[in-house]
Amino acid sequence: MNIFRLAGDMTHLLSILVLLLKIYATKSCSGVSRKTQELYAIVFLARYLDLFTDFISVYNTFMKIVFIASSLAIVWCIRVHPMVKRSYDKDLDTFRHYLLVAASFLLALFLHEKFTFLEIFWAFSIYLEAVAILPQLVLLQRSGNVDNLTGQYVFFLGAYRGLYILNWIYRYLTEPRFTRWIACVSGVVQTALYADFFYYYFISWKNNSKLKLPA
Repeated sequence: MNIFRLAGDMTHLLSILVLLLKIYATKSCSGVSRKTQELYAIVFLARYLDLFTDFISVYNTFMKIVFIASSLAIVWCIRVHPMVKRSYDKDLDTFRHYLLVAASFLLALFLHEKFTFLEIFWAFSIYLEAVAILPQLVLLQRSGNVDNLTGQYVFFLGAYRGLYILNWIYRYLTEPRFTRWIACVSGVVQTALYADFFYYYFISWKNNSKLKLPA
């Protein structure tokens, strides 16, 4: 564990708490892509298949359970909660996310570090996480205006990936056998997807104005 990974984990956790705060405080999921949340649920379920077979630490196990449980809770709220689901922007959230699932799984079958069941699904989760934010970004661009909590959620999610890139650089420099190149490349791709959002988020913060994304 290093400071960059810890900061990344805490930022990731903060992004989830912000999203849960928005949903439970406002009883609304307006501006939130259900499809992105479903992709994240798939990501965590696929990545943490070793939850009951490989024990690393209490912290590691706790974080795995938190990410799985929170992602499923968010999807449940958007799909099932009687008040929350009424605010879902179905007409704006039209990204064909199943194509991302299929493409990520096929890529994992051909590009992986070890040809084992757990490693294939680990690679699949890494590839899928790299593009899981796309439905959310498309929805925000279509809606134009972005409410404060949704904007903060996406910002913290992007910051988490940026911190993890620093974590991988640190591990590469300090761990002789660090070879997680799949995670490194996918992390760079994922962070790049946030570039446009970060630009408009900074402009909004600088001008103390409401965050707006161009259509």
